[in-house]
Amino acid sequence: MELTENVLEIRDLVKDFPAVRAVNNVSFDIKRDTVHCLVGENGAGKSTLIKILTGATLRSRGRILLNGQEYSPRSTKEAKQRGISTLFQELNVVDQLTVEENLTLGIEDTRFGFLRKTDKVNAMIGVMNSLEPSINPRQLVSTLSVARKQIVEIAKAVATESDIIIMDEPTAAISESEIKRLFAIVKGLRDKNVTVIYISHRLDEIFELGDYVTVMRDGKHIETKRVSQIKDRSELIRLMIGKTVFEEYTAPEGGCKEAILKVEHLSNRKLKDISFDVHEGEIVGFYGLVGAGKTELARAIYGVDECDGKILFKGKKLSPSPDRVIAAGIALVPEERRSQGLFTILTIRGNVPVMNMRKISRNGFVNSAQERKVTLDYIETLRISTSSTEKEASKLSGGNQQKVVFAKCLFADADLLMLDEPTRGIDVGAKSEIYGIIRRLSREGKSIMIFSSELPEIMNICDTIYLLYDGRMKATMRNGCDIDSEKIIHIVTGGE
Repeated sequence: MELTENVLEIRDLVKDFPAVRAVNNVSFDIKRDTVHCLVGENGAGKSTLIKILTGATLRSRGRILLNGQEYSPRSTKEAKQRGISTLFQELNVVDQLTVEENLTLGIEDTRFGFLRKTDKVNAMIGVMNSLEPSINPRQLVSTLSVARKQIVEIAKAVATESDIIIMDEPTAAISESEIKRLFAIVKGLRDKNVTVIYISHRLDEIFELGDYVTVMRDGKHIETKRVSQIKDRSELIRLMIGKTVFEEYTAPEGGCKEAILKVEHLSNRKLKDISFDVHEGEIVGFYGLVGAGKTELARAIYGVDECDGKILFKGKKLSPSPDRVIAAGIALVPEERRSQGLFTILTIRGNVPVMNMRKISRNGFVNSAQERKVTLDYIETLRISTSSTEKEASKLSGGNQQKVVFAKCLFADADLLMLDEPTRGIDVGAKSEIYGIIRRLSREGKSIMIFSSELPEIMNICDTIYLLYDGRMKATMRNGCDIDSEKIIHIVTGGE
């Protein structure tokens, strides 16, 4: 078969989820034997596109040509058989097995129940030796660094004659010296006629590694260009964020109030010496891209993850356990509302009071009438769309589920609400309502911490904005002053 110039041709690709079009009529080509970078903010559609290419998700419509042939993988196994392998951020290796056993996992050759060392095995080991000779095939994978585990996965992909290797944020968890070695390997793959699709939020990597770059925004293809034709980071950032129109930010009335939360030198495996204050009635935003440490910071304050440093709430040291944090007056709306924020098999009435049952109980018995009244009050106040207090939480829309989680936290009498990705996966109308609720709570004196990967959200409603990168606090900005979206993206992608 004669090889085409383009290894992949994507035409009018669409992927619809309930209430959301994640990939919206995307069309572009990927040329053979290149490093093709894919960039965009969180929610741009990159992950969904990759899932379609790897067979993890079926497209709604559109065409894909692989080596000039129709390509419609129905599973990741089928994608691998067609020559597309993926190196995910969460590595797909088994620590308890040796390097050699990981290389041959799923494709073992046996005779009478015993593994045989065939030419296929020898070829894989040969490829790995060519990539990193210092790795011993007989050592346990658990003894390897993250970067070396990545090399094992790359070796397996190359040895199985993959035409395309997709790398999703491969440098997110490795050191600078390991990054340089990985870059050398990626460039070597290109020389060995392997096409690499490289996804990264670190824009400097795009300029160092990439031949071409495709920018996505809001599920759409914005531009595909030669990296050499892009002038600088600023041009790439402008393509990523576009001419996004933000709702007008309105500064709160009144001057600076007392600090309700003080965090001093917070550090753990992910976080590195983070300090900040949150004042009464203030909406504080924490913005960063994948791996920045937003969720880890929320978990550390909430007492889920261990950390060093000092956390003071209302002048008292905060005990590091969720039940004591809740009792002190802090509530968390988690990123995964269905698995962590709701009892989906319970009704709305069963969910709302669950963080403060003493408020509707007496002598150990729940006052059903009071429970129903409280639930109705929150349904009205938060405009939860439902026909009854008895509707199961699992049957609500995403936006209404999020409102039920809000109701739980408010009923807990929390003075500080921590919201981790508060509008993820909900439609524009529901987002607007959630923002209205947040502003109203702020005016009532509640303090709000928002951990978000959506820049418009952060710039729309937050009074103070903290920028995170690789577990560090990189900058602090006061909204309504010199807020510059391009400067923000520059900082959270590793720029100084």
